[in-house]
Amino acid sequence: MSTTSKKVIMTRVYLSEESHILDDVMDYLKGDANISGYTVFRAIKGMGSHGEKASRLLDIALDLPVVVEFFDEKAKVDGIIQHLNTFVPPYHIVFWEVDVNTP
Repeated sequence: MSTTSKKVIMTRVYLSEESHILDDVMDYLKGDANISGYTVFRAIKGMGSHGEKASRLLDIALDLPVVVEFFDEKAKVDGIIQHLNTFVPPYHIVFWEVDVNTP
């Protein structure tokens, strides 16, 4: 069996549930950025510049860490990251090259 692939850029944006820019990031990705999809992961525990945050079994709403993840071709992601850098704090965006399976 032969596998074909191409190079894309995987990108993660680290924020928190209560961040005033979380909705801005998601709206931009599904609107102007024209990304075909993204995923938001909710953490149960995290530590950053504002200290440690953790969830307990019965907690419903906390300001927990979230990660917005997406991938696309390098040329497209370069422009997206450049725009996100205008309102996402420094050191909150990471990206790297990966292979994605293709038909």
